[in-house]
Amino acid sequence: MTAFEDAAERYRRELFAYCYRMLGSPHDADDAVQETYLRAWRAFDAFQGRASVRTWLYRIATRVCLRAIEGRARRALPSGLGGPAADPAGTIDPRNVEIPWVEPVSATELDPATAAEAHHGIRLAFVAALQHLPGRQRAVLILRDVLMFHADEAADLLDSSTAAVNSALQRARRQLARTAPDGYDLTEPADPVRRTLLDRYAVAFENADIDELLRILAADAVLEMPPIPTWFRGREQVAAFLRRRLTRPGRRLLPTTANGQPAFGLYVAGHGGVPRAHALQLLTLGPDGIARIDMVHDPLLFPRFGLPHLASTEEKTCI
Repeated sequence: MTAFEDAAERYRRELFAYCYRMLGSPHDADDAVQETYLRAWRAFDAFQGRASVRTWLYRIATRVCLRAIEGRARRALPSGLGGPAADPAGTIDPRNVEIPWVEPVSATELDPATAAEAHHGIRLAFVAALQHLPGRQRAVLILRDVLMFHADEAADLLDSSTAAVNSALQRARRQLARTAPDGYDLTEPADPVRRTLLDRYAVAFENADIDELLRILAADAVLEMPPIPTWFRGREQVAAFLRRRLTRPGRRLLPTTANGQPAFGLYVAGHGGVPRAHALQLLTLGPDGIARIDMVHDPLLFPRFGLPHLASTEEKTCI
């Protein structure tokens, strides 16, 4: 192992989490981390140790991410593009793969500390909320409020002043409060309640039991379905939309985690009745029930979350 690898490799996964929050995509984060390490490797002989290797790498990663953000359309969830649909019985918009959607991240891509950190720090809705901020405000908020860098440290990383960083942080917090999707900062219920709620949800969804889903959805629950731009807000609206589609039992849910949240791989019957990968569901749990269902319609995601493309008909849902 080279001196550079010995000094820098231990920070790769936390830098990935930082770049993911900045860019909203694990693929973009991978590219940013690779670029960060390439730049750092080229400059390592000139590194004089005035800052720690970790701080030095964060400085490079910040510059790489800010450059990547320039001139690029921000990633979003459907709620970041317009208001909720008024009629759950109406026609939904077609899939729009041209929009750069915020993408979920698996636990295996995150370091254990990130995966187990404060509830809202890596949630899909929080990452989507960050994308509304200008690049430098985004960096300041992540560095200060998520990674807990001191103001003078963040200023050094951004080649700025402490006063400018504090001002940017206040602006970022105000913007986040105005534009953040619902559910990004909810406190999850205690583990026994959480497990019961997830089990009830899985059984109700598989059995097409809309009445039970109504009982466990929060009053202001949100359903989003990228790359479908249409989304719904409110327990009755979400349930009415699902009622038209969950007309009979037969779907399968296999548990996983995504963005530090409970998640399920949703399977629907394909050729020969074999359950086939359909969508990844990320759930946000709040004190009053399920607050968000982010249903990402991309079966190609399944292997990243330890899910098969085909589910055994004998495999049981287990929380």
